[in-house]
Amino acid sequence: MAEARSFEGPRAAERPLSPHLQIYRPMLTMMMSIVHRITGIGLYFGTLLLAWWINSAAGPNGYAKFEAFIGSWIGRLILFGYTWALIHHMLGGIRHLIWDTGRGFGPNEREWLVAANLVGSIAITVLLWIVGLLFVGGPQ
Repeated sequence: MAEARSFEGPRAAERPLSPHLQIYRPMLTMMMSIVHRITGIGLYFGTLLLAWWINSAAGPNGYAKFEAFIGSWIGRLILFGYTWALIHHMLGGIRHLIWDTGRGFGPNEREWLVAANLVGSIAITVLLWIVGLLFVGGPQ
């Protein structure tokens, strides 16, 4: 009868069971992948803010409470963060769509797409808020 082979040996203790963060050096693509997941979670909770806004339209008292909160500095900060998360997540989705076509996998292309995602999301968010505050209306 054949004996069972043991995979234990002198080299078993030398190598990790699976790759982990201590082996890989942090790269921009890895960090943006983590940020993409975090923005997805933020969008989930930001949707509660959107639901509160829609629900508050049912009556003047509810809308006044919502408007008072969203008009405060903390409300504006949360709304700014939600806007950035939405745009960042959208641009990350476009980046993944480009990757789905089989393009953009070269080392320089990957880094460029990720940097464009980060810079573009910040620039579009700031531009959108400037346009919104100047032309649509800011604090009275």
